[in-house]
This record gives sequence, structure tokens and C-alpha cells, in this order.
Amino acid sequence: MDWSYTPLLFVLPLALMIPIVMLVLTNVLGPKNPSAAKSVPYESGIAPPTSAEQRFPVRFYLVAVSFLLFDVEAVFLFPWAVRFKELGWFGFGVMSIFLAILVLGLVYEWRKGGLEWD
Repeated sequence: MDWSYTPLLFVLPLALMIPIVMLVLTNVLGPKNPSAAKSVPYESGIAPPTSAEQRFPVRFYLVAVSFLLFDVEAVFLFPWAVRFKELGWFGFGVMSIFLAILVLGLVYEWRKGGLEWD
């Protein structure tokens, strides 16, 4: 019998229990004195210039998603570069396909004008 996962049986319930206990204790013991100033989404003492329900342009989301996409690319590129010699031509081919897909996405976004700010 493999006992290598036994510690996980003890840690997993504890890891699930701690956030639940913290949330319950916060709701039970925490102060409850709401006010109009505390319910405003922007409470630095300055009146908000617009409502919180303001819509953002789609370009904002395109730039945000492309930022996340290229962060993920960096997460995959660094370990690949470190292990480049051990991976050989197979690793080079797989990473070339991965980068080609990302470059196609970047070209698509560029052509659609997602990288231009007005």
C-alpha cells in the first residue's frame, strides 16, 4: 500500500476548514455598523465622478486579455528556455507551434485595432 498521500488526508480537511471558520467568525464577531458613506464604492473622501455601473469599452477588455495571454506565454517560455537542451527538437517544435498560435492571436488583435488607444 502506498502511504505517500497520507499527509494529504490530514492537510486537505484542515485547508478546507480554516477559510470556512474564518468566514463564520467574521460574520459572527465582526462589527455591524453600516452607514451611507461605507456603502459608496469609492470611499476616499472624494465624490465619485461617475456611477459604479459605468460601462467600459471593449478595447479595455481586449488589452486586459492580451496582457494575461502574454503573461501566460512568459510563464511557459522561461521553463522551456531553461530546459531547452534536454527537450531537444521535440521541445523546439512544440514551442514553435505554441508561439505561432500566439503570434496569430497578436496579429488578429493588431488588425482589429485592439492595441490602439484613442
